[in-house]
Amino acid sequence: MAERKPAVSLAAMRGKRRAALELAQTIEREGFCGIYCPSFGDGLGLCEALALVTKEIPFGTAIANIYTRHPHDYALTVTMIHELAPGRFRFGIGVSHGPVLERLGIRAGKPTADMEQFVSALREGAARWGALPPVVLASLRAPMIRLAAKIAEGAVWANACRSHMAVSLAHLGGRAAETDFFLGNMIPTCIDEDRAAAAAVMRKTLTSYVLLPNYQRYWMEAGYEEEMRAIQAAIQARDYERLPKLMSDRWLRDCTLFGSAREVREGVEAWYAAGVKTPILVPSSTRGGQFDAIAEVIAAFR
Repeated sequence: MAERKPAVSLAAMRGKRRAALELAQTIEREGFCGIYCPSFGDGLGLCEALALVTKEIPFGTAIANIYTRHPHDYALTVTMIHELAPGRFRFGIGVSHGPVLERLGIRAGKPTADMEQFVSALREGAARWGALPPVVLASLRAPMIRLAAKIAEGAVWANACRSHMAVSLAHLGGRAAETDFFLGNMIPTCIDEDRAAAAAVMRKTLTSYVLLPNYQRYWMEAGYEEEMRAIQAAIQARDYERLPKLMSDRWLRDCTLFGSAREVREGVEAWYAAGVKTPILVPSSTRGGQFDAIAEVIAAFR
């Protein structure tokens, strides 16, 4: 058994919201180090419920989209959650992705400028309602990482490369060593003794991300230019079915966890060793949906 358990990503989907809360209580009883809620399924709403149905486990959004609510409105909610669960809630926020914003009809400006303005307005809005929880910025490349060091209490990555984390953390300067500065990474994870089957699930999971230019640029910086150039060519040719075949095993091992329970546990320890204080497993399964995948993670860390 691993000495340290990771955090787990949990979403509350239609028809399963009460079951998600019961699962969160199980995750807490099993001793995992946190529960972090993505934007789909109303991650912030789930955090409100977690404040009341859990007792000790840290939790937060990973992440909430800064463009979908006014920062003063967000301030109302997050100060309340912070008051209900003092010291346990972290407000993870990000600028989302171009296709999401386009679908919502949102026009975004420069990401770092928008984020700095949002955090300033959030603090202004909270002045009337109470203390803010720690604010954590969704960070991928240097400009947002540096901004997190400047204005926030943490940084969280998604689909980061373990081999590149030392470079990323260096942009935080001395803040990375601060005990209370949150350092997380959302790691796609699939547990199955059939490594090829688990890898296929991970390739499917990452297909939507390799379509995004900001991720392509990040992975190029991390040393995977050959893979990303081939993927860009396939996208240009609209050959989307070819994308999973272009995701090398080396790249997949660097930014996901897959394989046997032992391999995943060892991978979590490697992420801790790379400087990530809170590895957040985002489970998928070869056998079922989110709840099945989380059950497999729980069993792997018993």
